[in-house]
Amino acid sequence: MSRLFGTDGIRGVANVEPLTPELAFRVGRQLVATLGEHGTERVRVVIGRDTRISGELLESAMVAGVLSAGGECYSVGVLPTPGIALLTRALEAQGGIVLSASHNSYEDNGIKLFSAQGTKFPDAWEDEIERRLTGDDTAPRAHGKHIGRLHVYERAEQYYVDYLCRCFPLDLAGLTIAIDCAHGATHRVAPSVFRRLGARVVALGAKPDGVNINAGVGALFPQTLQKKVQATGAELGFAFDGDGDRLISIDNLGEIRDGDYALAISARHMARGHRLKGNCVVTTVMANLGLDEALGAAGIDVVKTQVGDRYVHEEMQRRGANLGGEQSGHLLFLDHAPAGDGILSALALLSVVRESGESLATLASCMRKFPQVLVNVPVRTKPPFDAVDGLTERVSAFEREMNGSGRVLIRYSGTESLARVMIEGADGERIQVMADELAGVIRSQLS
Repeated sequence: MSRLFGTDGIRGVANVEPLTPELAFRVGRQLVATLGEHGTERVRVVIGRDTRISGELLESAMVAGVLSAGGECYSVGVLPTPGIALLTRALEAQGGIVLSASHNSYEDNGIKLFSAQGTKFPDAWEDEIERRLTGDDTAPRAHGKHIGRLHVYERAEQYYVDYLCRCFPLDLAGLTIAIDCAHGATHRVAPSVFRRLGARVVALGAKPDGVNINAGVGALFPQTLQKKVQATGAELGFAFDGDGDRLISIDNLGEIRDGDYALAISARHMARGHRLKGNCVVTTVMANLGLDEALGAAGIDVVKTQVGDRYVHEEMQRRGANLGGEQSGHLLFLDHAPAGDGILSALALLSVVRESGESLATLASCMRKFPQVLVNVPVRTKPPFDAVDGLTERVSAFEREMNGSGRVLIRYSGTESLARVMIEGADGERIQVMADELAGVIRSQLS
């Protein structure tokens, strides 16, 4: 069996090997066994999902596996990933399970695990589950009264809405806010949060049917929300992805503002109020050079990790930082939540708008984006890039041409069969040509 766990859990096409109900059942059993090995006599887990059609299929199998091994299972239904992480901690569970493929299309799904603290499941424990799945099933086989029970936690949605409103008890009266829920897990809770805080809400992507999640809407397609903001005259727009852990914003002038802008705005505001721990922001190598420039001008350190929110979180923990995230809109405000949260991130931006008295467009002017091009190349395999004939030489030639005024980054996706070619530089047209050429080299040998 090839490795199941990637950078964000197990991901694949639902009901197709390896992501079948049979696997979900086995993972449920081995999760209980693994948690039991780490000192928990009676394992309790929280499970939730997004709106894709395969969610109930995989959830049923996963729950059966947990109960069969003697675990207690609290089902919270359709809820954003960060809400499930919070409830894992609040219900004093030893683990959390999210069934979602995040920003992917509806055919895909995934299994993401959380620790008791609501953070990403430890790598070593994922490795242990992998080992258990490849050998004989030695997980407990409960009998009689020791068989686990399923509890439907009906207060989950209300708990999450209450929590978010307590984190940022803003007065949004008089504001019109457009939101795009991607027909995903935020479709009920996001409108509820902003309306409770007094805003007039224009909601898009809030009618999931199981197959329309992320389909031309949400954080991956902010142009849809951009048009709505411009048409309605809304002061702000917030787009979430399918599982609700990402945020892309639209300012009052209709401009799209990604995670780099959110980090720059939030970090500078927090630093002025002496609330930016360690005087640093943790982000990834994909962050635009403009973020380095904006934060450097404010005397704020920028720390970069490999791509993946789990790596950002680990570095934040190591440094004691309280703000970090990715250009994709996955943002971490660790003073408020253990995981990336799109709705909470929107409230954090709104708090800066309210406290500063400035519009999002004005706040965003603190950062000057360098032209950036990203080309995704489907690949069959993922060999080291120095094994791709001619690639290293072309990269070196382009780096010499830019002479320090840009950069080239090539990496494989941790969740999809893609190579990503990213180039930043002063000349947008020229870097597009460079990226297309490098993508062509990869495509000719790996696609």
